[in-house]
Amino acid sequence: MTPSLRLPWPLPALLAWAAAWLLFIALQPVAPWLWAMLLPCLLGTAASMLGESWWRRGLIAAGFPLSLALTGMATLPAWAWLVPLALLLLVYPLNAWRDAPLFPTPRYALQALAVQAPLSAGAKVLDAGCGLGDGLLALRHAYPDAALHGIEWSWPLRVACALRCPWARVRRADMWKADWSAYQMVYLFQRPESMARAAAKAQAEMAPGAWLVSLEFAVPGVLPRAQLRAPGGRVVWIYRMPLQEQRR
Repeated sequence: MTPSLRLPWPLPALLAWAAAWLLFIALQPVAPWLWAMLLPCLLGTAASMLGESWWRRGLIAAGFPLSLALTGMATLPAWAWLVPLALLLLVYPLNAWRDAPLFPTPRYALQALAVQAPLSAGAKVLDAGCGLGDGLLALRHAYPDAALHGIEWSWPLRVACALRCPWARVRRADMWKADWSAYQMVYLFQRPESMARAAAKAQAEMAPGAWLVSLEFAVPGVLPRAQLRAPGGRVVWIYRMPLQEQRR
């Protein structure tokens, strides 16, 4: 999510709930009950991408179906209440819950990266877990001549990212099973507990001289080649293959 789209909490939730209810009211006279519930739930799930944490995204997505249940307006079979859960899992599959939530990279967080980690024109750069494409947008600012690639497990997010970043090659895949050996740089914005696994994968697959870049979270026990202070205070950790262990 870019800074221009960031709304103060709880405004994203209130707007999403209001939009879902307006859609529900508009559909009631013209659509079957199931569709009148399904489409607002889908709208709420899509709007949950505006949340900046898992609990906020869950509240945004669950707000409409929960409030509908509390009003007693819905006379649907019990299985119909599984629809909102299915939509949420469609956008945020189990892999995403295990690895990282939708962490959007600020647009200019990587603007000084090319100074510390230079790449030749046409170098392949991977955003592992690209979400909606914020990381790819930031990488494009830093490396306008690079060949940018993105991997995302959630297929709705993958489609949205591909539409948002048509100049990048975005595919649906598991970032942990994908081969990183073809890339001169892999960029991550993951959980802190994922960084040791990412470093081990990079060390095993990436060529000497390739770069591993992480926003916010360092690789434990590994000496960074450099680090940058991004706008907003976040740290960009820069590692080069082969990784070097920190001396104790």
